[in-house]
Amino acid sequence: MEIRKKCNLERMFHDMKDDIRYDLKDTAFTDALLKGDTEGVLALFRDRKMFLDEPSAVDSPYGRFEGKEGIREFSEGFLERFGADKAFLDPVFQTVSGGRIALEAVVGFIVEDAVEEVPFFFVFDLCGRYIEEVRIYCHYSFVPGLTPYRKPIFRPAHLEMGDPGLLTGAMRCYYEALHHAPYCDPDMIHRSFSDRCIVGGYEPWGTPVKTVEEMTKEAHSFGNFLATYIPACVGMRYETIIDNGRTCVIEWVHILSKQGREERNRIAMSGISAYTRDDEGYLCGVRICDYAGHEAEIDWTKTPVSFEEAVKINFVDEFPKGCGMKEQREY
Repeated sequence: MEIRKKCNLERMFHDMKDDIRYDLKDTAFTDALLKGDTEGVLALFRDRKMFLDEPSAVDSPYGRFEGKEGIREFSEGFLERFGADKAFLDPVFQTVSGGRIALEAVVGFIVEDAVEEVPFFFVFDLCGRYIEEVRIYCHYSFVPGLTPYRKPIFRPAHLEMGDPGLLTGAMRCYYEALHHAPYCDPDMIHRSFSDRCIVGGYEPWGTPVKTVEEMTKEAHSFGNFLATYIPACVGMRYETIIDNGRTCVIEWVHILSKQGREERNRIAMSGISAYTRDDEGYLCGVRICDYAGHEAEIDWTKTPVSFEEAVKINFVDEFPKGCGMKEQREY
């Protein structure tokens, strides 16, 4: 069948692909979802989470669906939302750790007898035999009618970077460099990368796949670009960490500064990224999925909150100097 719209995830990372386990809840969910088996999807959930007084949920780029009736609505409308009659899955990375699974996969939607490929992050919160929540990420441009705004899914415990000690090795190096206020440290970011590093995978349709040499060169200039605005304008505070020693997947929310709002038109949103290490521990793959740089395209008539509400979410005047450190109380 003709592939009418190709994405880059599998093509860029073909040589790094994981051996996928098909006996876990992530592939059970995607298998039922893509077959249109709504009862099979619902069988994977309780109506409410076991230890929290809130409903089970699927949080998608185009809305949050809560409780079994909400999840039914999501499942029954998934293929239709993408204009498809059928779909199939090509898993690329599967990161299992700490009661969560992050599945990175290409979904081939069959639309008018041709395939339209969409790269997804699926994140699963597990409890016993059930899924309690699924969070789904893809670039807004893949979803018909979607405007580039994703309200933060998580409510941060505090409005600054997370604790660096929760990360290890190259990931800690990268993250501390990224959040060294007022601007990140490009040299430190470069030290976390391997000599052959691929950055990308979740770009919109039509983005060309570069050679590994070209991508590695761009990876090492990546830190220089980030240093033009991070974290003075916006920080990424991690809210979940799924790390199996090879790949670290981080779900995060933006923390927005006054400088970021005034100089760069930034808005606090949710996003996700994955970092794969080589055998020596350096980062050889960086995959980021967010809507950064598209704020000017937001249609505020299609968002769950107004512009006036959105600019107040996760807003601070500025970030503490150094590596996100608050002033500490003397003992």
